[in-house]
Amino acid sequence: MRILVVGASSRLGRAVIPHLLARGWEVRAMTRHPSGLGDLAAQGAQVVQGDLRDRRSIERAVQGCTHVLSAAHALSGTGHNSSEAVDLRGISTLIDAAAHAQVEHFVFTSAWGSSSESPVDFMRYKAAGERYLRGSGLSWTILRPAAFMEFWATLMWEPVVRGRPVMLFGRGQNPINYVAVQDVAFFVVAALEDPAARGRVIDVGGPENISLREVVRVFERASGKSARVKVVPLWVLHAVAVLMRPFHRPLARLAALAVWQDTADMRLAPARTLAQDPVRLTSLREIAEWTSAQGTLQVDPARA
Repeated sequence: MRILVVGASSRLGRAVIPHLLARGWEVRAMTRHPSGLGDLAAQGAQVVQGDLRDRRSIERAVQGCTHVLSAAHALSGTGHNSSEAVDLRGISTLIDAAAHAQVEHFVFTSAWGSSSESPVDFMRYKAAGERYLRGSGLSWTILRPAAFMEFWATLMWEPVVRGRPVMLFGRGQNPINYVAVQDVAFFVVAALEDPAARGRVIDVGGPENISLREVVRVFERASGKSARVKVVPLWVLHAVAVLMRPFHRPLARLAALAVWQDTADMRLAPARTLAQDPVRLTSLREIAEWTSAQGTLQVDPARA
């Protein structure tokens, strides 16, 4: 079986490719910048240049593949690499190319909270991708992971240990579900190999729902250092989301996303995830403690 991993340089792409190689998959890793994936090539992945904005490169990449994993996104992309170009038009192009190549199964990484009614355009684009895939005639699985722990750890850990201010966008008191990328990789493999996953939408969450202020405290305890917290008020985020949209759409999108995460119900019950596929979910405390012990943001290899 040969799989095309689109977005191979993303957090999820990098996490799942070693698992697939270890399980005997032939992996074709598509990225805009192949030179950055030398480590995956050394493990046995076939690294190819491709761009979701370039139909011909997608068609070349998908030829001969039996499966496709879409792990790419352009949440903060600018210019030609905008979210509209990648997450809306690019995903449709990829799905069309997979259908034309008669791919056996397509796994699409969406986002928990994706909806055509979402106040965040990125979530509307993800919902549009889901609809397009369902109507493509392909065999499919849709994964909707919660917010990646590693993304927020990147924002929190270094400022805490370096003594720099930690920025909170909004009140920081709203419970949010976070999931470890390695846990999402487990569900990707299951979606590819378990026939029961076909035609399913799978919400993938972590073991707890905690606020951003609690996230800061987790990293304080793990590092033994106190954080200096600065808050960007909700009214500022609202203003940026509206006023910057004509001038800097990615900044406006991130502001709208911050407002949404600080005001909507962002909880996801772990039982809902575990009922679909049992796995020991990684806690934020584990990531914080491992990161603090190693002095760098990385995943415990015992959990990989």
